[in-house]
Amino acid sequence: MHFFSAFQLLLWLSSWTWGVYSNVNTQEQIVRDFFNSHELPNSAGESTHTNNWAVLVCSSRYWFNYRHMANALGMYRTVKRLGIPDSNIILMLADDASCNSRNKFPGSVYANPGRDLDLYGDNIEVDYRGYEVTVENFIRVLTGRMEPSVPRSKRLLTDERSNIFVYMTGHGGNEFLKFQDNEEISAFDIADAFEQMYQKKRYNEIFFMIDTCQANTMHSKFYSPNIFAIGSSGLGENSYSHANDNDIGVAVIDAFTHYVLEFMEKINKTSQVSMQELFDSIDVKKINSNPGVRSDLFKRPLDKTRITDFFGGVAQVEVLPPLGAMSSSVFLETSTPGEGPKAQVEVQVPQQKLSFPQIPEPSSSFTALHHEWKTARAWVSVILIGVLFGWVTFKR
Repeated sequence: MHFFSAFQLLLWLSSWTWGVYSNVNTQEQIVRDFFNSHELPNSAGESTHTNNWAVLVCSSRYWFNYRHMANALGMYRTVKRLGIPDSNIILMLADDASCNSRNKFPGSVYANPGRDLDLYGDNIEVDYRGYEVTVENFIRVLTGRMEPSVPRSKRLLTDERSNIFVYMTGHGGNEFLKFQDNEEISAFDIADAFEQMYQKKRYNEIFFMIDTCQANTMHSKFYSPNIFAIGSSGLGENSYSHANDNDIGVAVIDAFTHYVLEFMEKINKTSQVSMQELFDSIDVKKINSNPGVRSDLFKRPLDKTRITDFFGGVAQVEVLPPLGAMSSSVFLETSTPGEGPKAQVEVQVPQQKLSFPQIPEPSSSFTALHHEWKTARAWVSVILIGVLFGWVTFKR
C-alpha cells in the first residue's frame, strides 16, 4: 500500500509538471498578446479617458425664461440616459419654474407643446439652485477652488483622465453670458478657468456647448489644449426659441438645443456616431442662426470622435505597473448610473504615466534553449513514471 500511495503521488506530480511546462509557451503568448493589443490609443481617434463628467448650467431665472431651464434639464436627462451618473453631474439651475405659481402643471417642466415627457419629475438632483447659481460658484466648480465645507456632491472631482461636457444656456451677447440678470461671465473668464484646469490636470478633453445669443463669441478666447466647442449663433445673431405651449404660456425650449436633443434621442450607450455627424445634422434654416464649431485646439479629428466620449459613461479597466517606492493617490471612478453620493476608491499608484506595458519579446536563442529544457524535464518525468511502475510491479 505504501508503494502504491507513493506511486500515485509521483504520478500526479509528474502529470502536473508535464501539463504546466508544456503550456507555458501558450500562456506567455496569451498574456503578451493581451497587453500588446491594449496599448493606450493615440490621436488617431480613440479617447484615452477613463471617466466622464458633465457641468450643466442654466444661468437664467424667472418664469419667462422657462425655456432655458428646459434646455438644461433636457441635457441632464440625456447624459443620465447615456450612462453618466448623478455623482458625476453638476447641475446649476435657478429651479424657480417647476413650482412657480403660474405653472399650470406644478412640479413639472416640459420641453414640447404636447407635454409628452416631464423633464423634472422625481429623479433629479440639483447641485446649485436659486441664488447659488453665480459666476463665482461656476468658476470654483471648474477650478476646484472650494471651501473645505463644500460637500462632495457639489465638487467636480475630475483628473487628467476625465472627459468633461460643459453646457451653458441663458441670455448673452458679444463675449458675455448673464447670470440671473445680476452679473456676467465673459469669454475671458471661461478661457482662464479652462487654462487653470489644464495646469492642474483636471481634464483629459473638454466639450463646450453654449446656447445663447452670439454664442460663438463665448468660445473665441479659448487657448488651452484638448478643447472643442460649439455655439448656437454667430456674432450679431440671436438664438431663437423653438415652440410655445399655450397652456404654459411661454416658449418651452430653444431651437438649437431642441434639435441637438432630437438627434441625441437616436443615440445609445454603444453608438459609434461621431461628433461631426451631430454638427452636420443641425439645419441652419431650422434654427435661424449660424452655429459655429471650434476644433483647432482639439487633437482628434471630429469624425473619429464619438458622441459617447462626452455624453456617455465609461467603465474601463487599467493594468497598472508594480508599485514603487514613490506613489501618489488617484481615484478610480465608477460610472454605473444611479443615485447617492459620489462613489470613488482611493488607490495608491506610482507617480508615472499609467499605460499598458509592452512585454519584451525574448531572444530566439533563449527561447529555443528554454523550450529544449522544458521538453527534457517533461521526458524525464515520463521516464520516472515508467521506472516507478516497473519497480512496483517487480516488488509485487
